[in-house]
Amino acid sequence: MRANTSSSTSPSSGRLLAAATEAFAERGFHGTTTRDISARAGMSPAAMYAHHRSKEELLYAISLHGHQRVLSAIQEASAQGVTPTERLSRVAYAFGAWHAEGHVRARVVNYELGSLSPEHRAEVTALRRGIDTVFRSIVAAGIAAGEFDAPDASMTAVSLISLGIDISRWYNPQGSGRPTTWPPTTATPSCAWWAPSTESSRSRISDCRGWTGAIY
Repeated sequence: MRANTSSSTSPSSGRLLAAATEAFAERGFHGTTTRDISARAGMSPAAMYAHHRSKEELLYAISLHGHQRVLSAIQEASAQGVTPTERLSRVAYAFGAWHAEGHVRARVVNYELGSLSPEHRAEVTALRRGIDTVFRSIVAAGIAAGEFDAPDASMTAVSLISLGIDISRWYNPQGSGRPTTWPPTTATPSCAWWAPSTESSRSRISDCRGWTGAIY
């Protein structure tokens, strides 16, 4: 059953989604009550149900929208590159920046999947497979072109995605700097995990490792 989206773009629904995101990130899905969410949104619990039928439906709406946004962002970034190296650099940057700029939302999107209903989880999982496909296809193309030296495209993609997701766990906008200040050639901490085979790319990886050490 899809979420009740008839009023999902209304100001009241927007306040509920923002309040639920904050509450889930702070207390976890199971530690949050509908009363917590409605209070944060400045609404009564009864008013909340006019927009979303359950707490799980709120989580589903947050998760679905978040995964759609990040998949669209990395698809667009990939299309802007030509070589696998360029594409991976742009995709890693877009993926990492999304998880940093929206680190509160990203924690909910990635770490509360187990609280979704089976039907909703299956829909979100399909989007996650799409994200994996973007990374894996670029890594595989880079290996085939001799640009990357990686033993397994699938596991390399999993490593890249995992590092990008983890940014939402440790990122601190007061201490880490905003993504707009990150050097574009180093993309994200993810770039330290792929090993291009050209000498110029190896020097770029060395720079990347030094940068990741500075922000951790």
